[in-house]
Amino acid sequence: MAAPLTGEAIDALWDFERPAETARAFRTLLERAGADTDAAAELLTQIARTQGLQERFQEAHRTLDGVEPLLGAHATRLRARYLLERGRVLNSSGDPAAALPLFIHALGVAQAAGEEFYAVDAAHMVAIASSGEEQLAWNRRGLAMAKGSRDPRTRRWRGSLYNNLGWTHHERGEFEDALRCFEEALRAREEEGNAALIRIARRCVARGLRSLGRIEEALVIEQDLPPEHEPLGTP
Repeated sequence: MAAPLTGEAIDALWDFERPAETARAFRTLLERAGADTDAAAELLTQIARTQGLQERFQEAHRTLDGVEPLLGAHATRLRARYLLERGRVLNSSGDPAAALPLFIHALGVAQAAGEEFYAVDAAHMVAIASSGEEQLAWNRRGLAMAKGSRDPRTRRWRGSLYNNLGWTHHERGEFEDALRCFEEALRAREEEGNAALIRIARRCVARGLRSLGRIEEALVIEQDLPPEHEPLGTP
């Protein structure tokens, strides 16, 4: 008998820049799931996410409608992911008010199920769907959860959360706080070792420096970026 499909194994198939190709990878795995209804349902939540990223929102909702009868009565990773993806589709289609309670529910379910990674994902989505002080508070809550985790995968949320927190401060004109967060995001990305995310983080640091009028420091970073992108063919 094959081992149960983990959330991490499913997530490893994601390429957020290519949702259509990612959907094909999920459907290939779905064909192999066989009688494993939980694995099939979890894959469907991620197929719905690919549809949402392509702005096929009604199709995404229909996919999630097919998952709903398979959820069962307990707090599980599947239920948390269903709530997360239903919320993401609503938020992406312009209804953050409807998405917000789903993200909060997903956080509680993920915590009850012992799924730290998806609990932090939910907290970060609550922040995205919120505004003002609530946005700051939820980013900080998610960050505290990520920093307090012993799970390396959960700790990798630090880069995204520091980045989001930085942009929230930046939009509020709090440029010193923004730069501090961008620098923390860069340190987290360097710890992860993902070159593409490191480049993005460095550009955010440069933007923070520029907003503070530290133009020469920003320019040093910006001038280094094109030679790194050119061999990769990335913008």
